[in-house]
Amino acid sequence: MTDTRKTIPWLLIALVVPALAVLIALGTWQMQRLNWKSDMIARAEVAASQPPGLMAQVLVEADPEFRKALVVCRGLTTAPFLELRSIQDGQPGFRLISACTPEGLDQTFLVDRGFVPESVVDRPRVVPSTLPLSLTVELRRTPTQGGMTPAPEGRVFYGRDNAAMAQTLGAAEASEFTLFALVSPNPEIEAMVASAPPAAFSNNHLGYALTWFGLALGLFGVAGAMVLRRFRGGA
Repeated sequence: MTDTRKTIPWLLIALVVPALAVLIALGTWQMQRLNWKSDMIARAEVAASQPPGLMAQVLVEADPEFRKALVVCRGLTTAPFLELRSIQDGQPGFRLISACTPEGLDQTFLVDRGFVPESVVDRPRVVPSTLPLSLTVELRRTPTQGGMTPAPEGRVFYGRDNAAMAQTLGAAEASEFTLFALVSPNPEIEAMVASAPPAAFSNNHLGYALTWFGLALGLFGVAGAMVLRRFRGGA
């Protein structure tokens, strides 16, 4: 008569093996994501550390994001603008956005002129002008809006939607890159701070990978203990 306590628990194996495969695959994927993210952070740091280049030359680089560039925008100091709700250093306020077609280029870009605290009511005057303004900017790829972003209210936006912003400003279709002014084009408004936001890189992939691998190891240990007890005649 066969001792059922020493038969191979096929049902347990059928359940555990696929689960282990999934957990190991998830851990491996997170390690791949870790390598990709680390490479992206390294490239961003290199790009940000390089001196500004001419806009036309920067744009033909493999990935111009985080690169500093020199542009000439005519009339930017008194150009029409819209306001983007934002927070800087924990302080609510607005970022002023205008459209610019840099000299020597035939593409429209949105220019983030700077951050104004909510308590400040001063705004740049808006008058037609063709005066050239040389500006140092940092290129940032505009992130995709989330589905929960409120719709704009007139000229006040709650998320970066380059197409809608360009339309509101009466400009042609805008580039995927936003130009962040690194020096204020409106020094007469002392409270307006021109800067590019810090790079927001979330790099938790190593922790995620260790979690998945840890779960796989734990599952393997539990299953192994159950099989061992079965062959030793345990309950």
